[in-house]
Formats: sequence, C-alpha cells, structure tokens
Amino acid sequence: MEFSDDEVERYSRQLVLAEVGGQGQQKLRAAKVLIVGCGGVGGPVALYLAAAGVGQITLIDGDRVALSNLHRQIQFATVEVGDEKTEATAGAVKAINPNVRVFQIFAPIDADNAPTWIAEHDLVIDGTDDFATRLLVSDTCTMLDKPLVSGALGRWTGQVGVFTGKPCYRCLVPDVPPDAETCQRVGVVGALAGVIGSMAALEAVKLIVGAGEPLAGRLLIYDGLAGAARTVRVAADPTCRACAGLGHDG
Repeated sequence: MEFSDDEVERYSRQLVLAEVGGQGQQKLRAAKVLIVGCGGVGGPVALYLAAAGVGQITLIDGDRVALSNLHRQIQFATVEVGDEKTEATAGAVKAINPNVRVFQIFAPIDADNAPTWIAEHDLVIDGTDDFATRLLVSDTCTMLDKPLVSGALGRWTGQVGVFTGKPCYRCLVPDVPPDAETCQRVGVVGALAGVIGSMAALEAVKLIVGAGEPLAGRLLIYDGLAGAARTVRVAADPTCRACAGLGHDG
C-alpha cells in the first residue's frame, strides 16, 4: 500500500533514515501494539508511537485521571481529571495522528483476559507500576512468544528493558517483592516519566523496523540525579518457571 502525500510529509524526517525508509514505515503502519498502563510511561509511548506512524495502538487501563497524575502524565489536561485514562490518552493520540487506529480497554488486565488481548498484538509495552501485573504480562508474553518492552520509574531513577523470550522479566524479578515501591509511596520527578517513556517508545520502534540493537536481555538504568545511564545484562534463570523450558535465549 502506498503512502498518501500527507503521510509522506508527516513521516519525511523518518523516511530518510536508512534504518527506516519506506519498508520500515510500512512495518510501522502494519504493526499492532498493546500498551498496558496509560500513565507516566505508557502516555509518552502512545504519543511517540502514534507520531511514528504505528498503525494500531490498543490502550489498557482501568483507572481514571487524577489531579496527582498531571505532574508527570502529560498526555492529560486538567479538564480531563475524572475521565477514563484510556479515553483521554486515545484523544491525545488521535490529535497527533488521525491515521492511527486506537482501541480502548477500560479495565484491568488479569489472568483471564491477558492471553486474548496479548495474542492479538505484535508487541507489548508494559508501563504499569504494579509488580503482579508486570509478572502477569511478562509470563503471558513469554508463553505467546510476543516481544515485551518494560519501563519503570521511581524517585529519580528509571529503567527500560526488552524481553524477547529468554531471559524474561521474571528472571529479573522472580516474585512480587515484599517491599515493592510505587510512585505514590516513594515519589517521582515528573520529567523522568518522559525520559523513560521516550526510551521505551524508541525500543519499540527499533523492534518493529528491525533497526540497531534493541535492549533484548539487557536493562538500561537511568539515574536522573547523576545524569548518568548504564546498561546491565539480565541473566536467564535456569529455574525460571516462565522461560526455563525455552530452547534458546531471546
């Protein structure tokens, strides 16, 4: 399918990249991406993937916009406080790129619906701040052989990882930590959400078009206070109940 004149102009700065070009832009348009969590990470991901020309974006979140979200979740406006996060995020996505098909699921993801929802997509982004949900999403992606981009943040530090089989996210976090931290408990500087969300979106674009080296089996850790980043390898856990049975590293 050819691009319209509007699309050629819209994506012109991306189309000239050797790693993208027309073929890569076609891959973006054909891609179906599921974003779990429309918060500090999921919001920037949704906006940047829409701007990049991803053809279908599905948003999952069972929460409503709160006033305390606005300092870091910049896809929302003050007048949207009380609205469904999925609806408000979808509106922001369509405002950026009306060519994108946006689907909204105003509900929490759980063990019953996760396999169906994840199976229908090519790539999953996890931007939640709940370890039980992260592990559920990771286990389901591993079971269905779907690539997962995971982003998390708290205080002044954030991390982004890509999991494409083995090792999986459960190799990094085997179980829900007993002292799990959330932004509500420990706080977070707002701009950090934009940094981590943008990094997660970049990894998603790389995966879709096949550019460069995604953070597969690696974790990028960003320290906002120090202005420094480091990348560490995630070792496959031979006893991992999610991916130990896989025949090769992802």
